[in-house]
Amino acid sequence: MRSRYIVKDLLSDVSKTLESSEILRAQREAQLLLMAYLNKDELWLITNQTTTIEKDLSPFFKWVERRSCNEPFEYITNSVSFYSQEFYVDNGALIPRPETELLIDEVKKNLKETTASLTFGEVGVGSGIISIILAQHYKNAKFIAIDISPKALAVAKKNIEKFELQDRIELREGSLLEPINEKIDYLVSNPPYIEEGVALESNLSYEPQNALFGGKVGDEIIRELLDEVLKQKIKFFSCEMGYDQQDKIQNYIRNKNNTSLEFYKDYSGFDRGFTLKVTN
Repeated sequence: MRSRYIVKDLLSDVSKTLESSEILRAQREAQLLLMAYLNKDELWLITNQTTTIEKDLSPFFKWVERRSCNEPFEYITNSVSFYSQEFYVDNGALIPRPETELLIDEVKKNLKETTASLTFGEVGVGSGIISIILAQHYKNAKFIAIDISPKALAVAKKNIEKFELQDRIELREGSLLEPINEKIDYLVSNPPYIEEGVALESNLSYEPQNALFGGKVGDEIIRELLDEVLKQKIKFFSCEMGYDQQDKIQNYIRNKNNTSLEFYKDYSGFDRGFTLKVTN
């Protein structure tokens, strides 16, 4: 690699490198990587094609090498866009997916009162994006966000501090609802729900496996959460699930009294989650 590059030549070389590693949209990814590394926007990229880059590019070439090995773009740049905002992310937490925005929309649909003084619980806080977005929407609510992984909690802590929500989102380490003694009004979760042994795409090997696999069947953690919701009579529980788990979940609570269950679909029309309402 040369020590000095003009923008268009660098993009050409990086695109060829990514193409040789069978990275889709290699040209666009080269642009996005360079913009992220230089902290520049699209307009700068368009108007500076013949500009010589003065910044040391050694770390950038390491980025390209990592992407060539199919490491997720978000881990390389430590940034992910979610709900039109930018969040920190690293391999200690699952990369937020666009479909999880629908989980937040589901909460908003069920809880229209935005000024109520409620207590939310979140199981599997990951990068913290769900509690953060909900805290921005429900100004008087407090949040107890749980994760079994110290690495995930460290990622969530960075994001909570970035959005200055430390006084309203409390992080606790532990399994499921064990760390919560308080009365919860609304529980939300994007838990692991993939069946053990299922072959995943290679890029998913970089993500925390305990945030992906939910057990031998896949829905074990969801069923444990359902049991706790019913036991504690938590009024609302909104949760993501696998595309093929609707019947299992429906059958699991079929004979439970004072409950109603609604499912929602993702952008592709697949079953993606549900809300359980407990009336008493």
